[in-house]
Amino acid sequence: MTVTETADRPPRPAPEQAAISLRGLRKEFGDVVAVDGVDLDIEHGEFFSMLGPSGSGKTTVLRLIAGFERADVGTVTLGGTDVTTRAPFERDVNTVFQDYALFPHMNVLDNVAYGLRVRGVRKAQRRARALEALGTVQLGHLADRRPNQLSGGQRQRVALARAIVVEPSVLLLDEPLGALDLKLREQMQVELKALQRNLGITFVFVTHDQEEALTLSDRVAVFRDGRIVQLGTPQEVYEEPRDPYVASFVGTSNLFDSAVSQQILGRAGIHALRPEKVTLTDAAATRTDEPVRVTDGVVEALGVVAETIYLGAAHRVIVDLEAGPRLVVLEQTAGALAAPEHRGDVVWARWALDDVVPLSAEADQ
Repeated sequence: MTVTETADRPPRPAPEQAAISLRGLRKEFGDVVAVDGVDLDIEHGEFFSMLGPSGSGKTTVLRLIAGFERADVGTVTLGGTDVTTRAPFERDVNTVFQDYALFPHMNVLDNVAYGLRVRGVRKAQRRARALEALGTVQLGHLADRRPNQLSGGQRQRVALARAIVVEPSVLLLDEPLGALDLKLREQMQVELKALQRNLGITFVFVTHDQEEALTLSDRVAVFRDGRIVQLGTPQEVYEEPRDPYVASFVGTSNLFDSAVSQQILGRAGIHALRPEKVTLTDAAATRTDEPVRVTDGVVEALGVVAETIYLGAAHRVIVDLEAGPRLVVLEQTAGALAAPEHRGDVVWARWALDDVVPLSAEADQ
């Protein structure tokens, strides 16, 4: 879709200014602090995700950016302009909701063109731009249908077309894929990423699905109790979690408390180990009285397989280590036939010390 400067939309901000700047944002609902001192910069053209469980504050931050909520304290700046006290229609953003919010009495084309109609764009121009937006989401052939004649994925794409047709600087997406089934959600993830790359505008995506955030994002902010507890690229957040909360919420981690870390790793402090970093070998013929041994930076811990779960592309193997903790191991199915994965099998669990991540205490949050 071609970005054009028209009288119905404000000029683009200077590229050196962040698309969104939040400073000291705080929002309370009665006795509940929903957002607690959030500072954040989101750059132009980023696909930025806000990730966290229900009640973590991510959706409230999105609503503060959109103008649907007013901050008790702090500022919201869009492209260098303070919009903290401005109404939603005075902000160069648009929002896509989980429930699509399409008008059932309008056809697809009129739904997409509605925002242009409100802005006073002439009929011929808004029709052309609406058709262009529908073409961007590959739905031009369904322009005359009503929303109830579309599938869930098609309705979601209509909602996206309606949001992008007014050419906002920022597109806010509030768990837009949450109502879709798994296969359609995965398909829409690919389409969303391609759409954002082609349009070049800033996407701010709210989700509780960590896999979705890792798949789509340039950067991810992990929320907890109204605060950002970690901010970084998907790889940084996954490979270098800051604390036990992030390590557990973003993917699966084996967490070792200080006592277990000292016993198994020879290190004090709390540590995390991702399941895919661990390999298993048969220990029946090499069992020793040593439950743990460390050689050349590799840890070997003796254990017994408690359970094996088939996941299709992988197996999740649960191992009870003789040294104490229970270990989760993820093995690719391709090598599973040769793996000792039956309940009761005695195994060596092996991982590199370099794959163990030190964590700060959760109490610091």
